[in-house]
Amino acid sequence: MATHEVYSSTTAPNPNSSCFLVPSPHLDKKRFILKIMEVLLSLVAFILEELVYSCIHCMALEFFEFVSCTAFLFTLLLLILLSTTLHKRLGISWWPRLDFLYTGAVAFFFLLASIVFAAINSNTSLEKSAVVFGFLATAAFVCDLVLFWKTYGLPFTKGEKAEPSHSSVSAVEAPAETEKLNTDAKATE
Repeated sequence: MATHEVYSSTTAPNPNSSCFLVPSPHLDKKRFILKIMEVLLSLVAFILEELVYSCIHCMALEFFEFVSCTAFLFTLLLLILLSTTLHKRLGISWWPRLDFLYTGAVAFFFLLASIVFAAINSNTSLEKSAVVFGFLATAAFVCDLVLFWKTYGLPFTKGEKAEPSHSSVSAVEAPAETEKLNTDAKATE
């Protein structure tokens, strides 16, 4: 019998050696897929807006451009940070708050930019398509907020609690248990 046959059935790959950690403490699979959709819809809205070659009211176009480009780049960055181990290296402990606030702000500004661009444009097919993808991206960001709220609750209502430990002994019971062990150790001496 070969050596690889003996060890192959008992050894398991290390899940922490993977580059992507989905699900992670900050991003489950559903929200990961939503974040990918947000990135893609923002990118398509930005590309369609960039293909518009002339504008009558350029301020609405430029505002939509800024929001869609910012949403694409920063959502991609947030997706990479939350789905890899990079978020641990930054030393930020309030990722849920950051994610919730960012997603809410982008949803608001994408909705605003899409409404303004829908109201003030030249009615070309590219502009209409960009507006549709702007509203679709807004819907994805709103769905992400709702899913975050249903899954984790609001990140501001829990206070400054530490991450729950995975042990079955609570922090209140630990000192009593330590004292009990120390007492037993003194009795046996």
